[in-house]
Amino acid sequence: MKEIDLKKSVYELTEAYPELIGILKDLGFLGVANPVVRQTLGRMTTIPQGCQKQGKDLNQVIERLREEGFKVIS
Repeated sequence: MKEIDLKKSVYELTEAYPELIGILKDLGFLGVANPVVRQTLGRMTTIPQGCQKQGKDLNQVIERLREEGFKVIS
């Protein structure tokens, strides 16, 4: 099973699971599709931090990740 550790950076997670890029983009995290942004801001940002910065509901993001077959841990 694919695990998403919410303590890991967006960069680490998208390197492990490239399909996550499209999922996060669909959720409104448009910068994740840009390799430069992903390698700079993505290295310092976790999914919960990204939700906070963009005013997104973390629980909705987690639910979508679960629907996509990920196990979310924190």
